[in-house]
Amino acid sequence: MSKKIFMRGNEALAEAAIIAGCRYFFGYPITPQNEVPAYFAMRLPQVKGTFLQAESELAAINMVFGASAAGARVMTSSSSPGISLKQEGISYLAGAELPAVIANIMRGGPGLGNIAGAQGDYFQATKGGGHGDYRIIVLAPYSVQELADLTVLAFDLADTYRMVCMILGDGYLGQMSEPLVLPKPSSKHFDKSGWALNGAKGREPHIIRSLRLNPEHALEDLNVKLQKKYQTVAQNEIRYEEYKTDDAEYLLVGFGICSRIIKAAINGLRDKGVKAGLFRPVTLWPYPYQALQNCAKNVKKVLVVEMNAGQMVEDVRLALNGAVPVDFIGRMGGMIPEVEDIIERIESYAA
Repeated sequence: MSKKIFMRGNEALAEAAIIAGCRYFFGYPITPQNEVPAYFAMRLPQVKGTFLQAESELAAINMVFGASAAGARVMTSSSSPGISLKQEGISYLAGAELPAVIANIMRGGPGLGNIAGAQGDYFQATKGGGHGDYRIIVLAPYSVQELADLTVLAFDLADTYRMVCMILGDGYLGQMSEPLVLPKPSSKHFDKSGWALNGAKGREPHIIRSLRLNPEHALEDLNVKLQKKYQTVAQNEIRYEEYKTDDAEYLLVGFGICSRIIKAAINGLRDKGVKAGLFRPVTLWPYPYQALQNCAKNVKKVLVVEMNAGQMVEDVRLALNGAVPVDFIGRMGGMIPEVEDIIERIESYAA
């Protein structure tokens, strides 16, 4: 049996990335993700990797572009305002079909906001914060264990589809410490020799770019290719969890840290004889629309719980398309929904 260790979320993320084969990290400090670059600064030299604190978030994301273009496993991390600064580079990575892993340990906003954990970056991550018709895979962990496990998965997904994979956590998850079993490295092998810029010795040179000036025969063709790839991702990479949904009359939906609060509320409701269950999307993109629709077929009402003004609730309503009433509870600015408030809301439906 594997030994459990006690780690902070941000440090578990960084160690899992190293386990996954990441040897290049470029970042810039911002709370509450500062332990991620600090850990990389300590550990990467020990595994013959490269850590570099860039002069800005813009510089960091473009360094990620360069390392990925050379075929390396590379990542960066930041918190909400820093991710905003990286959006142009993320769009460039998408346009060049380059794999990379980006962690956003979210904080309160908008603007500089505060350093408390929040979930206000859902739209930015899932709907595209940069320009153009592109998508990124978005994974939403809810525990330190899952944060580590999904980090290893993120590198495999990025390399499989040659696209950006984002780990969307929050400040509470990044800062909390929990026992976990460190994940094992993937056994998958990815041959990047067909596109990586690793020296044109005995072959035609590779060209990596996101600029295609001919709209009809170049840029549109790329966009058609990308959309087909995104459809493949949506067919193959849906992930979610159901908790006590088999006989549920009321379905609660939440991602990340909110799902832990929801589970506590569900246990309290069950003790009172109220049949409630949880649907937790792990992939925020691609979103598990069909799975949620199936899960909600026999429920009376759906309650979405988020640490924002109501962002994922739009995808829930899109999935259910009016078949089931959808309600919402949200706290903003780094405030956490209370178990008692969730219980009270569900009890009001049952009254």
